[in-house]
Amino acid sequence: MEIECDPVYAKVDDLLEVLTKSKSLHILLVLHKASGSLIFTKLKSSVDSSGTTVSRRLNELEEYGLVKREVSDSISYKLTEKSESLAPIIQSMYDWCLTN
Repeated sequence: MEIECDPVYAKVDDLLEVLTKSKSLHILLVLHKASGSLIFTKLKSSVDSSGTTVSRRLNELEEYGLVKREVSDSISYKLTEKSESLAPIIQSMYDWCLTN
């Protein structure tokens, strides 16, 4: 008897692939706590990483639909609705790490 794999597992794997890259979770948490958009330089200093790493992660998060780039006088980033619903889960992981 063959057991069929739930297709949701593949979606979870895809999400984890994006989130486990260096600074991805940190960027999402910083944007969530900002309650709005942040310009690149503020985001870069908040996650204490190189501009190259932050730029790559933002592009990947944007491609996955978790971050939205806004262009006006400067370029800023904010969470999408999709990632707003993910933010409490990310926060709970940070909270768990603090207590364990």
